[in-house]
Amino acid sequence: MTSPARAEIVVDLDAIRHNVEVLRALTGVTMVTVVKADGYGHGMLPVARTAREAGSEWLAVATLDEVARLRADGDTGRILTWLTVPGEAYDDAIRADVDLTAYSLGELDEIEAAARYVGGPARVQLKVDTGLSRGGAMRRDWEPFFERALAGERAGHWKVTGIWSHLACADEPDHPANDAQEAMFRDALALADDAGLTPEMRHLANSAAAVLRPSARFDAVRCGIATYGLDPAPGTDHGTDLRPAMTARADLALVKHLDAGDSVSYGHQWTASAPTTIGLVPVGYGEGVPVHLSNRGEVSIGGKRRPIRGRVCMDQILVDLGGDEPPVGSDVVLFGPPGDSRPTAQDWAEAGETINYEIVTRIGGRMTRRYVR
Repeated sequence: MTSPARAEIVVDLDAIRHNVEVLRALTGVTMVTVVKADGYGHGMLPVARTAREAGSEWLAVATLDEVARLRADGDTGRILTWLTVPGEAYDDAIRADVDLTAYSLGELDEIEAAARYVGGPARVQLKVDTGLSRGGAMRRDWEPFFERALAGERAGHWKVTGIWSHLACADEPDHPANDAQEAMFRDALALADDAGLTPEMRHLANSAAAVLRPSARFDAVRCGIATYGLDPAPGTDHGTDLRPAMTARADLALVKHLDAGDSVSYGHQWTASAPTTIGLVPVGYGEGVPVHLSNRGEVSIGGKRRPIRGRVCMDQILVDLGGDEPPVGSDVVLFGPPGDSRPTAQDWAEAGETINYEIVTRIGGRMTRRYVR
């Protein structure tokens, strides 16, 4: 007999499908659904299948091992990957028709060596740094970078399938960096054209830019956080109908009475000022509950917000029930779609002084994952 889950992540695949369809209709260009980091904590493989069903032409991941998992699951469509280190084994990715990203001449040299070994051309996308100052070729290197890419294409080592960059401040639509980066990206495209490159896809927009900045959509948009129904630009009224796909929940494990003056959890960082009841929830930082939510975050039990009291522990948190005594085994919603007094991932992010990306990507640990439609 299977025991019920003590704590679990419930993922609504219909919400994923809805979000992909909404974003495709809104942007009107090729959709690249980002499923890295195990689908932002939602489960890479089920999310990838659902995104394909919803019409996403491309998937995108960070690492080559993520690509391998997708191909092993039977995905045969276009996949972009972008994070490698010197000495990576590109062979299998080239055989699997994956689009590799290169930032530098050194990466192009390694991809060429792998293509020669495999005996077939690679697919390569060129990333340029337009101001994020992270991955991507710097402006001073663009001309030799593009010349080397063209030479490798003419030699039959690869086909340059795309040129792309990434925005630093797209979630702040009025930030001057957005105009500056888009202008710089257009300069890169012009230089690539002058060099003789003819990529099939030019892309700059992440989720926030896909929703807020039509001029940045170019041939495709890369949607990560919006795919999962979380706001890519909190505080901005963009009116996009996104539906959060994740609910994190647990069973209430214990209820006990506290007297005024009783303190809870490590360090006694909270003390009851009056008699109350306290509930024990069997999740902690081992499941990705941020310690920064100690005495700051909330959960929902019985349709009421319940504040976390004391320090978040590895395996458990304590919540103030305010004198109520819900039955042991009651449903505890850590966060989920808005409604019925549930905290959202954004609520947790604000309480923990972080971003909703981190909340959903970190949650998990010993929690099981269940999919619904």
